[in-house]
Amino acid sequence: MGSPFKDHPPSNPSLAKKLIPWTFYAMFPLVLFRVYFYPYPLHQTTTTILTSSSVSPPPTLSEDETSCDYTDGKWVPDRRGPLYNGSTCGTIKEGQRCIAHGRPDMGYLYWRWKPKQCKLPRFEPSTFLQLLRNKHLAFVGDSMARNQLESLLCMLSSVSAPDLVYRDGEENKFRRWYFESHNFSISVYWSPFLVRGVEKSNTGPNHNELYLDHVDERWAADMNGIDMVVLSIGHWFLHPAVYHEGDRVLGCHYCPDLNHTEVGFYDILRKAIKTTLKALIDRKGHNDNGVDALVTTFSPAHFEGDWDKLGACSKTKPYEEGEKTLEGMDSEMRQVEVEEVEAAKMNSVQLVKFRLEALDVTKLSLMRPDGHPGPYMHPFPFANGVAERVQNDCVHWCLPGPVDTWNEILLEVMKKWDYESRREG
Repeated sequence: MGSPFKDHPPSNPSLAKKLIPWTFYAMFPLVLFRVYFYPYPLHQTTTTILTSSSVSPPPTLSEDETSCDYTDGKWVPDRRGPLYNGSTCGTIKEGQRCIAHGRPDMGYLYWRWKPKQCKLPRFEPSTFLQLLRNKHLAFVGDSMARNQLESLLCMLSSVSAPDLVYRDGEENKFRRWYFESHNFSISVYWSPFLVRGVEKSNTGPNHNELYLDHVDERWAADMNGIDMVVLSIGHWFLHPAVYHEGDRVLGCHYCPDLNHTEVGFYDILRKAIKTTLKALIDRKGHNDNGVDALVTTFSPAHFEGDWDKLGACSKTKPYEEGEKTLEGMDSEMRQVEVEEVEAAKMNSVQLVKFRLEALDVTKLSLMRPDGHPGPYMHPFPFANGVAERVQNDCVHWCLPGPVDTWNEILLEVMKKWDYESRREG
């Protein structure tokens, strides 16, 4: 399938501003709840992301001053709060508008991730825009990719307002914004498996179909026009699915009515990431303009008890250090993603203009059970009292919220890359 953006001229920016979407992507909380509490084995790994501390640090900086392990730290109180207003930023998906939907507690907005061995600077919108001047950044993946994208748009909008120049279909799964001030474009591509997939529907099979040896052309067709890509997948691999590779069916996950072998989704996730990163290396890594790629690691859910009851994710503070351990499915999903990033880096070491990192946010996200919309995925859910069934979102993140920290680390990776380019040049 060709690019969703191809052969579509940008829409009128002023009209687009009036038509900013307020739609919901499909959620599957029952499936998430069922799978989330499977007794998976414990595996833990540690990965270090190196980043510089400024856009152009002086050449006398030591290694300690230009590197940081952002996976090791804790959440500390921060009186400054977020960079943007969750009630006025127009690019937030309706389900993450926690403040506008009446969430009464504001304490979750006043925490900051503090690495143990270094400092994570506050996000600098102007620096981010300057580093990506004349470039195209794409977020590709599932609704967590969209969540991170919308956080970034809100932070950048604090210094420069973007124009929505493209949107596709009623569900707006493919969108693009343009920052005229820096000739910078930022897009989101809905691709919950990164590889080719057919999503289950009310009119078709009640399971997904994944083709693990083919990258999803709905985003890959635009690859040569993308300078930086942020990939994010995970939660959709918990859903029932049939897996294809070549001309054969590998098996399936949770499909008791089908005559297929049950296959664990960890290996399937690994195959999907491997296929995707290989496609990036093969198609983009050999081009003169190069590409920067990041894989945002798995973001844990925080369901407690029944997903449709009051209090499914009702905590109002982060976990304290040592109170929560990264284990089970959360650890396994993260480990697969980090290992495949490291393997792809080894396979592409000869490519000068291909840069790849894991944006390792799993642990810092695990420690924030207070950051989800919960019942405030809907406006004023208790205006008429507490109903017997209360739908909760304990997967996505309020905006503003902990997901903003992901983009702070993203900026630090970009600073490191910029520093290395200057030093090598």
